[in-house]
Amino acid sequence: MNRSMNVVRGTAAAATAAVLTALLAAPAAQAAPGTRTLYAAPAGHGTSCTVARPCTPEAARDLARTVTGREVRVLLEDGTYRLDEPLKLGSADSGVTWAAAPGAHPVLSGGQDITGWRQNADGTWSARVPEGVTPRQLFVDGRRATRARGEACAAATCDATKAGMTGATATGIDRWQRPTDAEAVIRVRWRNYHCRIAAVSGDTMTFAQPCWTNSASGTDRTGPAWDSTTVDSTRYSGVAFFENALELLDQPGEFVWNSTDRTVTYLPRKGENMRHAQAVTPHTEQLLVVDGAHDVTVDGIGFAYAAYRQPGTDEGYAGMQAGLTLTGATGPVDHAGRFYTKPAAAVTVRGGRGVSIGNTRFTHLGGAGAVLEAGTKDSSVTRSSFTDLSSGAVYVGDTEPMPGAELTGERNTVAYNTISRTGVEYTDAVGIWAGYEAELTVDHNSLDHLPYSGISVGWGWNQTEAQKSVLRDNKVTNNRITDVMEVARQQHDGGAIYTQGAQPGTVLSGNYINRSAYGNTERDGNGIYLDEQSSHITVEKNVITRIGYKWVSNWADYGIENTARHNWTDTAAPALGGRGSVMTDNLTGLDRLPAEALAVAARAGSRGGPVEQLRTDLARTGTATQSSTDATATAELALDADTNTDTRTLSEAGAWWQVDLGGVRHVRQVEVWNNSASVTGDFDIVTDSGTVHVSGKALRPTVIDLDSRTRTLKIVTTGTGRVALSQVLIHS
Repeated sequence: MNRSMNVVRGTAAAATAAVLTALLAAPAAQAAPGTRTLYAAPAGHGTSCTVARPCTPEAARDLARTVTGREVRVLLEDGTYRLDEPLKLGSADSGVTWAAAPGAHPVLSGGQDITGWRQNADGTWSARVPEGVTPRQLFVDGRRATRARGEACAAATCDATKAGMTGATATGIDRWQRPTDAEAVIRVRWRNYHCRIAAVSGDTMTFAQPCWTNSASGTDRTGPAWDSTTVDSTRYSGVAFFENALELLDQPGEFVWNSTDRTVTYLPRKGENMRHAQAVTPHTEQLLVVDGAHDVTVDGIGFAYAAYRQPGTDEGYAGMQAGLTLTGATGPVDHAGRFYTKPAAAVTVRGGRGVSIGNTRFTHLGGAGAVLEAGTKDSSVTRSSFTDLSSGAVYVGDTEPMPGAELTGERNTVAYNTISRTGVEYTDAVGIWAGYEAELTVDHNSLDHLPYSGISVGWGWNQTEAQKSVLRDNKVTNNRITDVMEVARQQHDGGAIYTQGAQPGTVLSGNYINRSAYGNTERDGNGIYLDEQSSHITVEKNVITRIGYKWVSNWADYGIENTARHNWTDTAAPALGGRGSVMTDNLTGLDRLPAEALAVAARAGSRGGPVEQLRTDLARTGTATQSSTDATATAELALDADTNTDTRTLSEAGAWWQVDLGGVRHVRQVEVWNNSASVTGDFDIVTDSGTVHVSGKALRPTVIDLDSRTRTLKIVTTGTGRVALSQVLIHS
């Protein structure tokens, strides 16, 4: 067996090029001359591991350990490999390639089939669940079901304190058959909480511990001033929903788990017949663990139905940021997130060297996709797909700012992957997360439809522990990030690309970002977000459009010496703060992308792709007026292509803002961007052809389709109030 290590050395640029060239070369299944090939199959047995008599993956691993002087590859035949425990590879398994046999699509699965369904009188179906299995997710014919959930409960009713919460009477929870199987799901800014109800007494609910304590203030174990975003903080606005109660089972595609009867009850979707459907719940928590091995290749293998058990225990899910949680009843004072816990993943690599995961498929997972941690170096996740995951796709590195050399993550690569619809259950999770990493490459990935940030690199906020770290020379390049920070998921204060910490030599370049927090109600969804003490970072040649807040943002002046240059965007942002930070040669406020920008955007992502061209804005050359002026918030600020500046009238009956287009134009669409306080609401859009009413507050933006020939367009409140707009765009 070849146990030599293949370590990439040299400059960061040379390392990046060499790694990508090697990773994207010929498929791993092509064996070198003299290679020993072993075969595994789902129904494998014995120890021969030949094509005629394949064995189990575990038997193939054990046989490979006996081979000396030759390279070894294990080919997995087609089918589903049901695992009751993970396939574990250690240092003795170095140098082995694990790959799909030619034409095969093997899948390592942690799923448990749920069978024996019986129909109930109300149209639901129920089935007994084997001992030891606790269904948190259910997939019917490969389609994710939803844990039965109710409506939101406002803070005025569901008032949360350190001890628990009111609202059991108003919500009817005090009359539920099994309230202690139910959970409260709470979202506060960027944080996410899932805690199980422990008891109900009158109108008061208490919750499982330590979940509730870790979700509340006063632990001294969370980041800077984070007590302002706990369940008992002033920013808490209520419960997003309660879930997993029979009384909430009212929509097709929902299910309930009863822990006493050990039954699952499901309300089928149209066309589903549970006598013939395949129902699977994730059960085995990890599927592949590579611990301390080097030069291991995993190619063409699928991973499905891996579980993430922690949220279903009394630990629950006390979310901190990006899918990491606070666990344990006690712990050290920690203001820099050094002791937070990553989600369980289908594939975990610990202390690996030269571990390559490629052409793999991650789907239907109860947790995350892949984790590279504990000093993993020169390793990669490439050309893989991640979809329908409860948590994030890829986690690289750890949260210790100054680890020893053996525990420092270096020269790892995440490239040419497709990540879509992850964070389904834990909506604070990100697509790709990296902690304290050096020479990390995140290149040509496509990410879309994510609830929170797309790519996050760095950790530690502004805390003393994090002010000196191993972060440096990271590259986030040529990625396609679209439809992230989805408004319906109610996660705030993030961005398509998000960074923390001083990162000398780090470059964010060639990325196409479109629709981050587009349609939000407030200013906090960014394109590129240099948060906290993000420093020494270059942002260049990115295309950033349709952003709910700033195309580039740094939150605090202690982020220093950042540079934003040669970017293209349809809005503007204030100059970067912090000593030595500069913005130069950026083309902002565009209403059409030039050819060079279109070319950059089209090349971005795992396979390139279409670019959503901007639409010419008729309003920006018009003349704006308004019924009155509050301070210096003049009418022209809605035409300056900057969604960070506001108009504002006085509060008055029939307050209005108007633009004169200078001539009659055919108007097909209007974008109304509310100001930072979401003041403008219940208003009419008045043109020469008629009036369209908009109920409720305008978003960022509210988009209204028209078919009008008009010279003027007026926005008028229908009651007493203000008109306060950050931008109005008019398209023909």
